[in-house]
Amino acid sequence: MINIPRVGSIPVAGVRYQDLTSHVRTAVSRNFRNFELLVTMGQLRSVQIFVVGAARRPGAYTVSSLSTLVNAVFAAGGPSGHGSMRAIQLKRGNSTVTELDLYDLLLSGDKSRDVPLLPGDVIYFPPMGPLAAVAGSVNNSAIFELKGPTNVGKLLDLAGGLTTTAQTRQATLERIDDRKARSVDQFSLDYDGLKRPIKDGDLVSILSITPRFENAVTLRGNVAQPLRYPWREGLRVRDLIPEKEALITPDYYRRQNSTARVEAVTQGQLAADVRKLADEINWDYAVIERLNQGDLTTALLPFNLGKAVLEGDPANNLPLQPGDVVTVFSKSDVSAPAMRRPVVVSLEGEFNYAGVYRALPGETLRQLVTRVGGITPQAYVFGAEFTRESTRKNQEERLKQAILQYEQDVQRAAATRARNVTSAEDAASLKAEAEAQQAAIGRLRTLKPTGRIVLELPETPTVADLPDIALEDGDRLLVPQRPGMVSVFGTVFNESAFLYRDDKNVSDYLAQAGGPRKEADKGNIYLLRADGSVISRRNGGLFVSSLDSTRPMPGDAIVVPEDLTRTTLTKDLKDWTQIFYQFGLGAAAIQVIRKQ
Repeated sequence: MINIPRVGSIPVAGVRYQDLTSHVRTAVSRNFRNFELLVTMGQLRSVQIFVVGAARRPGAYTVSSLSTLVNAVFAAGGPSGHGSMRAIQLKRGNSTVTELDLYDLLLSGDKSRDVPLLPGDVIYFPPMGPLAAVAGSVNNSAIFELKGPTNVGKLLDLAGGLTTTAQTRQATLERIDDRKARSVDQFSLDYDGLKRPIKDGDLVSILSITPRFENAVTLRGNVAQPLRYPWREGLRVRDLIPEKEALITPDYYRRQNSTARVEAVTQGQLAADVRKLADEINWDYAVIERLNQGDLTTALLPFNLGKAVLEGDPANNLPLQPGDVVTVFSKSDVSAPAMRRPVVVSLEGEFNYAGVYRALPGETLRQLVTRVGGITPQAYVFGAEFTRESTRKNQEERLKQAILQYEQDVQRAAATRARNVTSAEDAASLKAEAEAQQAAIGRLRTLKPTGRIVLELPETPTVADLPDIALEDGDRLLVPQRPGMVSVFGTVFNESAFLYRDDKNVSDYLAQAGGPRKEADKGNIYLLRADGSVISRRNGGLFVSSLDSTRPMPGDAIVVPEDLTRTTLTKDLKDWTQIFYQFGLGAAAIQVIRKQ
């Protein structure tokens, strides 16, 4: 506002600066003639106002002279938790200039009660008025402040109206009667129901319609399109699954496409990918889940999926009822008999047709190798490595238990020796020994069993010598090319790999390696065979004597451990041969264990 004597107040709010001169000239010309007018912008002045009552941040505020009631309400943080949102008063002198309802502003954008502020104005937040709540199937469940007479329809408008799933036939109203007792009433949301008056403390609950589909059946599980389908009279299982392709899941194609990306592939990853893609439908078993509306019990109706879909067998192509849920399983979902489970085996190395193969029901290792074309002339069957996932898991668990037992034995032995320490030198020696043992335990934990199964083959085997072992899904047979070396590891003067000769025995190879060193344990030298077995100088158990005269095979490794009398890890683990044999560890693990 601009105040000019003999002209009065000229409203300028909303006028652009470039239009201000002509706007003021028009107002002044009503009272004066032949005048000159110059309009310039001075510095905006500020005004002081007061926010009182149930405001979030009451107090004195200095605001711009252009500020309005709404600006000040937001600057003060609005009403407190006990303040009213619907009757905010602007007081000027002894009168109330306007009353602001924030619901109008927040719910419909109505700012018609907003006015500019003047110096000394007081904004008063009265206490909160009566309350009512709406819950259930409305767009905005909340507690609302009431203003004047309110009915159910107005309360629902404040809540944003009903959701799509709201039930209009039935709603409930909970009420406190005269501050004495609680009551509940049911009503429909018809004309009379919407006109029902609302009182302070009322709670209106809008119920949802039932999620049950009245005319639908559901197909789910190992299918291309898990969906609800409309039910019709005479609908049967085969109508839901009219062709075999309806049972190929989208996940199958996602996995298939993901394996086609150009990226680095780790060893054995492709074979694993093939097995992932090989998930198969359980043609022998599927089920219909049916709810009995009479007693609300659920019945399961199993049927043979293959006979229903592929053959249309009436005994399995069952009729469907509204609400039925048909579930199709893969063979991995329900454990089928062994003869019906898919078995995928990897044949790697020196095979005429190396690859990933689906084994026939009941097929053995020897039968599979023969069926797919046998081995190449360079194949070294004695060194064949046959691994199995179930065996690997078993070996891993037993190795973990063995390491734990060893760690407990070491701790008990250390505690016993600690009681006999009499000098600082003994204490330092005991500490160093404990640290070395803990480091060795840490290295042991890095060992990973392979799941290898020793095939117990003769030294010059053929495919016919492969055992008739039943195959499991994930089995892997690696037949290497015939190596030309025998390795010597351990406490010898020259660890190396030496050319294989069929007339050399263990003693000959040890001599080539310079022989055992002084600290070697000559009584526990052992031969780690290429087939995964172990031969030791120790008598009894799984091992044979006369190791020195044994002629190693290509790929064998001779291991010379350290003297058992040394205070090292070897002193506590008496027999490395059992570690290698029982847990399927290869020669590569020798270097891990020997770092002491």
